[in-house]
Amino acid sequence: MGLVAGKKLFSIMALCAMIGLLLLPIAVSLPTLAMGADAPDAVKKDGEAKVEKGRDVYYKTEGIVAGAPAPKTVDGPRDYPRYNFESRVLLWFANQQHLYYGSFVLAVPIFCMVIEFMGVVTKDKAMAKRYDQLAYDFIKISLTAYSLTAILGGILIFTFLTLYPAFFGYLSSIFRPVMHIYALMFVAESGTLYIYYYGWDKMREGFLKWIHLSMSVILNVIGTLLMFLANSWIGFMMSPAGVDEQGRYLGNIWHVIHTALWNPLNVHRILGNMAFGGGVVAAYAAYKFLASKTDEDRAHYDWMGYIAMALGVAFLIPLPFAGYWLMREVYAYRQQMGITLMGGLLAWLFIIQATMIGILFLSTNYYLWQALGRMRGAEKYQRYIKYLVFVLCCGYLVFITPHTIVMTPAELKAMGGQQHPVLGNYGVMSAKNGGINVIITTTILSFVWYMRGNKVSTVSWSKFGNIFMGCFFGCAYVNIVGLAVLGYYIPANVRVGLSVPQVATTLSCLFFMFALNSFMMKGAKQMGPIEWGKISARSQYALIMLATAFTWMMGLMGYIRSSVRLFWHVNEIMRDNSPWAYTHTVGFAANMISFNVLFFWISILFVFWLGSLGVKKAPVEAKAGVPGGAAQPAGSH
Repeated sequence: MGLVAGKKLFSIMALCAMIGLLLLPIAVSLPTLAMGADAPDAVKKDGEAKVEKGRDVYYKTEGIVAGAPAPKTVDGPRDYPRYNFESRVLLWFANQQHLYYGSFVLAVPIFCMVIEFMGVVTKDKAMAKRYDQLAYDFIKISLTAYSLTAILGGILIFTFLTLYPAFFGYLSSIFRPVMHIYALMFVAESGTLYIYYYGWDKMREGFLKWIHLSMSVILNVIGTLLMFLANSWIGFMMSPAGVDEQGRYLGNIWHVIHTALWNPLNVHRILGNMAFGGGVVAAYAAYKFLASKTDEDRAHYDWMGYIAMALGVAFLIPLPFAGYWLMREVYAYRQQMGITLMGGLLAWLFIIQATMIGILFLSTNYYLWQALGRMRGAEKYQRYIKYLVFVLCCGYLVFITPHTIVMTPAELKAMGGQQHPVLGNYGVMSAKNGGINVIITTTILSFVWYMRGNKVSTVSWSKFGNIFMGCFFGCAYVNIVGLAVLGYYIPANVRVGLSVPQVATTLSCLFFMFALNSFMMKGAKQMGPIEWGKISARSQYALIMLATAFTWMMGLMGYIRSSVRLFWHVNEIMRDNSPWAYTHTVGFAANMISFNVLFFWISILFVFWLGSLGVKKAPVEAKAGVPGGAAQPAGSH
């Protein structure tokens, strides 16, 4: 008893130490924040004290000037050193690779936390071991990638210092009050990650398992805060705040961080990172599935791929809504920026983005339809798939229809104007909103079918429930399409508001129908277990396509977000006077994005191979589902 109490006491002390480590950066930052808030309000000039104040460009509040104005750069080796290559392309490459790996290592620990929690709370000991093994596999994948992320971060800073010294120096002077917090939190995250991984075997049972799970919570809190701090730099460059018109820091670091676009950027980035991380892990599982030699391995990696895909798609579904919110805030901040994004110089890139979003959802639905083949009794849904394909294709075609496109003078003359006489009438935003909401609603319906593929409801009101679900989805489609058509007959300022009821309809399908289906399937009769591993190879190629498309789209959206600043380093504060202060052609941007995607996947495959060389013995034995007789994972639907 004394030994057990001693172990519990030691565990509590370890947990308190980790919490203290988490709070250390905040405690260290308090004196700095106080100094920033109460910066000296006087400067010596001609032997007399003189107070100099400035007006915040965004918050419109007055503050005491506590920094130098933004430097006025000139084209030359002092401000823009050259190394026989376009500096912006080098920085683009370094930044994109760091973003890819940073997104991956942020998302995977969150997956581990969710899966490990599912293993802790489940009452089935066999399933608890399987979930625990899966979470261990996930964190093992990301461990090598985490080290590479840190290396890429160092390369990125070196690239900034070498190629854009004046610009990086200015940003560093603005964010100086919190830069040490970033460094300390990175150290805390590294320490927590390694304790979390290497302590898995020692903390796999009892109270220690809860301590281990709490470490994953701390790890993800630190990682999310690190992402928020990194996003503050992006938000400041797009929508500066906390400085006056000359770019002078006014002593309030919270205003600098909390810009007009910071919150929508945070939401959009975290959803995008989670969907991206799920796609990468699903692609890894697909590769291992295709390379497996035994039924047991195929069953394990099939299940792993499905879990990763389901978690990724769970965050992919709300991602377009977060994107709309971000674009709305861009319009609200500067109307000209919004016009440049959606109806001007960058408009065609959004058509490419719509194409990639369509590929993501089509790949997801195709995988789910193929996955129905694992389940006995799911044949009853196969005959309806062709109708879903038709609905998805119609929504996809509407979603990618452009309103205006970039054309040559000859093409403008031949068409008779910027707007196509036929398609231009249909490329309005209300129709596009209708198209993507139809696609998302159809994806939700595919998930509902998969969740009940091998089950027959036994509740007394199952017939009424099925009729109600059918009517609910039918009314949802009618409402979404009706609002999209209504947008053709109302003014543009009223049309914009139609996105709200369309989104509300889609989210109602997501939450209400999933909840209703869960109640209907509680205690349902199973027509047979899920035969993990009994799925076509085509489904695994769909997972690889899903991951590749999302990687490409992340690169595209990063380019769009950066390009909207046009010739500004910091929008309307610090001008880019380098010889590369122009917007690249669509073709060059597409080639550069494709190169980044190719390099990332080649490097991540190397990381996966490198991680497999030193595979340590798993802390738990996972019994993968045996085809034809495997126990169905609880919650695997």
